[in-house]
Amino acid sequence: MSDSETRDAGFDEWLDAAEEDRAYYLACPNDHGSLPPRRVCPDCGATELEDLELPDSGEIQTFTVTHVPTPAFEEDAPYATAIANFGPVRITGQVVGIDPADVETGLEVEIEVTVSETTGERVLGFSPV
Repeated sequence: MSDSETRDAGFDEWLDAAEEDRAYYLACPNDHGSLPPRRVCPDCGATELEDLELPDSGEIQTFTVTHVPTPAFEEDAPYATAIANFGPVRITGQVVGIDPADVETGLEVEIEVTVSETTGERVLGFSPV
């Protein structure tokens, strides 16, 4: 990303960390987990949030395969988007490194920051472990 491009403060920093295998989540004193950017726990309103290491892998809980996408992802289709449980947090991402027809619930995945074929922008992805 060039210096002239706009960065989404918090999210882009999180993607940077994930690319360097340092993905993290935010935990409040009541053990609620959330993803940045946040200043307040969405579950209890606590303002003391601590960065904790995200588990190395998660499990796909649900997914959908898109065959007719919006123009923003037309070159990426078909693709699978999944929600994966990483313990304290659930994360949504595009499943990569596997044929969308082979994606299934229960599949163990790890975070992989990838690039959209359509936009050239970074997107959060999951690759099978």
